[in-house]
Amino acid sequence: MLEAYMLIQVDAGAGAKVRHEITSISAVRIAHSVTGPYDLVARVQVEDMDALGALLSDIQTIPGLLRTLTCIVKGMARGN
Repeated sequence: MLEAYMLIQVDAGAGAKVRHEITSISAVRIAHSVTGPYDLVARVQVEDMDALGALLSDIQTIPGLLRTLTCIVKGMARGN
């Protein structure tokens, strides 16, 4: 199993629509609207790198989406 965070930049005013489209994809576990240079952050979970590539190809066709930056999780620690 592979987990990643996708930072997503969208056209002005398109954040809610893009977030709705992204959360309809089964591999997307959660998507947040955020401040800063990116507009959305989505946590995704897929089987392998091939599946991640296919997911990125699908997400990048969503109207209003400008660019993505994908950060693959390589380790995790849980807090209290």
